[in-house]
Amino acid sequence: IFIGDGFLRHMVRNLTGTIWMAGQGRITPSDFRGILAAKDRNAAGPTAPPCGLLLEQVYYANQF
Repeated sequence: IFIGDGFLRHMVRNLTGTIWMAGQGRITPSDFRGILAAKDRNAAGPTAPPCGLLLEQVYYANQF
């Protein structure tokens, strides 16, 4: 589940691809934190395909 107040184009797919790499043992949790801190798309994993990803719910500011 990804929760945020805004997302960039393909952001969730990019995060999913990087998490997939961690699940395969190709990167460590420390590596993942470094990738996020670097703010460099080239350091991240592959863009996950859109199939299987689902927008389940949208929350608006007055719902919090």
